[in-house]
Amino acid sequence: MTISVLRTTDTWWVRTPDGAARIQTSAATTGALLADRAAIDAARSGESVSLESLELLSPVTAGCRVIAQMTNFESHVRDAGMDPTTIPLTFFRKSSASISGPFCDIVKPPHVRLLDYEVEIGLVIGRDIPVGTTLSEADLAGAIAGLVITNDVSARDVQLPQTQFYEAKSYPTFTPVGPELVLLDADELKRFGDLRLRLSVNGEQRQNALVEGDMLYRPLQALQSLTRFQDLSAGDLILTGTPVGTALSAPPKPIEIIGNLLPPALKWKAFFKRQAANPKYLKDGDVVEATIATDDAAIDLGAQRMRVRW
Repeated sequence: MTISVLRTTDTWWVRTPDGAARIQTSAATTGALLADRAAIDAARSGESVSLESLELLSPVTAGCRVIAQMTNFESHVRDAGMDPTTIPLTFFRKSSASISGPFCDIVKPPHVRLLDYEVEIGLVIGRDIPVGTTLSEADLAGAIAGLVITNDVSARDVQLPQTQFYEAKSYPTFTPVGPELVLLDADELKRFGDLRLRLSVNGEQRQNALVEGDMLYRPLQALQSLTRFQDLSAGDLILTGTPVGTALSAPPKPIEIIGNLLPPALKWKAFFKRQAANPKYLKDGDVVEATIATDDAAIDLGAQRMRVRW
């Protein structure tokens, strides 16, 4: 059975059938909490309070590495006008200062015009993994402590002309996480392909996809690639990509061909003029909701609900 960990300003909690029970720990970070597994297990039999009484924060604490996989769902790759068979396993970084709670506002910086959403499964690393470590399927449950809902909020008008992602995806509140860090055992982790990602804006469904048959590179492949060139630490967060349904979509081929013939300044001016007419980009007051779960609810990462604020 999965174990769900929650965080508030002053402490950690474990979800119970009746609400949530306090975890008796001195851990200040997610990594430190994961090292105190005995305290998590002991809390499951503790006295519960109602979930409604808790103001939940991200269960992943800032200061960790935040790493994201690029174009990792076939449906998203095709929507971007690319061939999935040509897509390599690649990553980009986000600032951990972008992490925010699952019910906090998404705040648009004043200079950003095209604000987009991307619901993603977040992997939370369970132990320190030095660079050069060889990982197999048998190691996966120890390497990954659990899963969280994440939203890779993106400033498209910053991202695309720069041809790099760090700034456009790292503004404060651009990585909502939680509400639950769902700890999984090896058998539960084998059901990763059964997870369904959903996102809606103002009640209108924008994204709805199963991992199975859509995700190009699974967690083991991602970790094997990452550990070739960097350390990972307990509490680090890896975003695993988003399916089709984001506001940004590739232009029709004839328009793309014409655009590629223009000087860069004119190309981007024309592109953003077209994008400005796209009603799917987030606006002030929009409500973004996201869920990730198996269809039978055996694994359920909870639900996010954020309001966009300009």
